This record gives sequence, C-alpha cells and structure tokens, in this order.
Amino acid sequence: MQIEGNKGIFVGGASGMCLATAEKFVARGGKAAILDLETSKGAEVAERLGGSFHPVNVMDYAGTETAIGEAVAQLGGVQFMVNTAGGGVAKRTLAKDGTMHPLEDFQRIVDLNLIASFNINRIVAKHMSANDPNEVGERGVMINTASIAAFEGQIGQIAYTAAKAGIAGMTLTMARDLGTLGIRVMTIAPSLFATGLTAGIPEAAELQLTKDAAFPKRMGRPEEYATMAIAIYESPMMNGSTIRVDGGQRFAPR
Repeated sequence: MQIEGNKGIFVGGASGMCLATAEKFVARGGKAAILDLETSKGAEVAERLGGSFHPVNVMDYAGTETAIGEAVAQLGGVQFMVNTAGGGVAKRTLAKDGTMHPLEDFQRIVDLNLIASFNINRIVAKHMSANDPNEVGERGVMINTASIAAFEGQIGQIAYTAAKAGIAGMTLTMARDLGTLGIRVMTIAPSLFATGLTAGIPEAAELQLTKDAAFPKRMGRPEEYATMAIAIYESPMMNGSTIRVDGGQRFAPR
C-alpha cells in the first residue's frame, strides 16, 4: 500500500508507539485520525499532525463504532489502522495467601485487550471493504498489538498473557476471513518499550529489565515499533502473522 494520500486511524494514537506510527504516516503524506481517551493529549496531537481527534474508550463498544465512523467520515475513507490500546494487571492465579485471582479482573483485561481489538477490527474492516482496490487488489491493512508476554508470560501476567495470546491467535484467521476483500491483518508483539510508565525509569532499572535480550540490551523505542508498522503497511506479502519486535528478549518467569 502506498502512503501518499491514504488515510489512517490510530487507536491509542495520543502517545507512545501508536503516536510514533501516526507521525511517520503523516510525514510520508498520509492523513491521520487519532482515537484515544478524552483525557489524553489526542486533540493536541491531532492538531499538530493536521488530523482529527475522536475521543473514545475502547471498552465502550458501541461508542467505538461511532468514533470510528466519525473518523472515517472526516478522513474520507480509511486504508490503515493501528491499534495499541490495552493494559494489564499484576495478579497470580492463586496468591501465596490463598487469594484467587478475581474473575472480574481477568475478564476486564480480556475485554480491554482482546474483545476491544476484535471489535475495532470488525468495524474498520467494514469501512475498508468499501474502498476501491489498488492496482494489486488491496483495500487496507490493520495492525494490532500483542506482547511477547503472549508467548512467555511472567508470574502475575496470567490475564494479560491470555488476552495478548488471543490477539496473536486471531491474526491468521482474521487475515483469512478478510483475504478475499484485499484486507491484510498483522500483529506486532513488542517487548518492553519506553512508553507510559516505563518511559522515565532509571538506566540501571532498564538494564535489569532487559538483561536477557540478545541485542540491544535496552527497552524498545516508539519509533522502532513505527518502523515495523510502516514496513508492514508497504509490503503486500506481510499478512496473517505476529512479528516480535523485542531485541531477542525472552521473558524469564519473573
């Protein structure tokens, strides 16, 4: 897919990896709609990028459909979607004191990461299906965000691991579902990235957290996620897979 003149929706685009991807997309001639929480810096980011801001809580599934519809209408279409919205909770299946993992916490994390991602994809796919195909038959590209915790989750990450593994697991099936429409689906699984709460941790703590990486032994940078996302968008053969962007890191049990 070409970027020049095409339109992208960036869910979680007010900060971090999704913001970096929106910035690269716009710098190469694309147009962007930023979807994020009303309390985020989404309006400021959208103004800077010459795009639009659409406040949304991705766990409000009907509200998400409305926000995406408004974004597509304002953009005049959509060929690219990147979703990084998500989060976790630190709780064991059974704590040392015998306390069980609260079922409602597990369900909330699955809803936030997996169910919300599926909802976003099905809505965006509906809009992409109305696009005229390009010269190779493509109508759009959707990228979701898992985590290397999907493959080797640490102690206390049971809900997060299940949710992110679900995102990775649905990628090929969704790509197959949408292949006849010319819509590609990919997932990026980052390791620890310098975003949000981890952005300002001391260097010594960063080295400890990334000591098991092959190279580089540091946290990822948002622009490195963006580089992968843009490469996926531009390469028609990248479809139905989950790509680790992790410096060769494998999470230890703790």
